[in-house]
Amino acid sequence: MLAKKIPFFFTLLPLCASISACQQVNAWERGNLAKPQMAIDFDTLNAALQAHTFSSKEAASGGEGVGGGGCGCN
Repeated sequence: MLAKKIPFFFTLLPLCASISACQQVNAWERGNLAKPQMAIDFDTLNAALQAHTFSSKEAASGGEGVGGGGCGCN
């Protein structure tokens, strides 16, 4: 019984993947999503300051991709 289901699954898998039909969304089709307020970090300066503050205070993380601890000693 399982031997009959496996080929069916491998036939169904590409079919389901092709149904999703990922395509490019043009700028005029985005509507409200194209507004700067809808961005993940629409205030880049504030996001950079928060990341800097977090990396300075979090001693266990070691900052954002730099060597040394959170104390500032490299």
